[in-house]
Amino acid sequence: MIENNGRHITQSCVAFTLHKPHLNIKSERLVGDAAMNQSRLNPENTVYSVKRLIGCKYNSPAVQEDIKSWPFEVVAEEETNRPLIQVSIDGELRRFKAEEISGFLLSKMRLRASQVLGHEVTEAVITVPAYFNNSQRESTKVAATLAGFNVLQMINEPTAAALEFGFQKDIKEMRNVFIFDLGGGTFDVSILQIKDRNYKVLATYGDSHLGGDDFDTELVNYCKTSFKE
Repeated sequence: MIENNGRHITQSCVAFTLHKPHLNIKSERLVGDAAMNQSRLNPENTVYSVKRLIGCKYNSPAVQEDIKSWPFEVVAEEETNRPLIQVSIDGELRRFKAEEISGFLLSKMRLRASQVLGHEVTEAVITVPAYFNNSQRESTKVAATLAGFNVLQMINEPTAAALEFGFQKDIKEMRNVFIFDLGGGTFDVSILQIKDRNYKVLATYGDSHLGGDDFDTELVNYCKTSFKE
């Protein structure tokens, strides 16, 4: 496993720092922990949870519900009705597709992997939530391509977890394995049959709006109600 600043995970967050012309300081793009660490002082230019936007339409009920709780602005692209993330860079408004923001994250991963392995990394297997439709999967592939990856294959995240489990345990006898994946923005469950490193997906299901972000929103709403009382 490749660590990033001593951690096994990288925050899925991209930020554009504040432009300070009086100090001759231009906006800078931050990715990961550095982006999240400055989010409280710069919420409008700190972008996260783009997985919920990728491959979706702006007017979808799910996107409209998410927009209510995000500090950054999301607008519609006129021609395609796709969501665009609007931020301020060097005093000017800029708009990015979800694939572009995701591409910034994956570029960071590719650079880190290249540094650790000692050679340029250009090929990757990309994992996606089990419930992703074709549009979401294709958009994720576009993001990886923008980051400089040649995508060899795309597999479901619970299946990837089962592969890791199977390789570690070296399972010889047939077993049914239940994979439970609750992340920051999404929730996946899958049941796989494993034997001698052969994997068969028996069932899979997911919820695109059940994760840490939703817990945060519920806590905020609870606090708001309590304050009013």
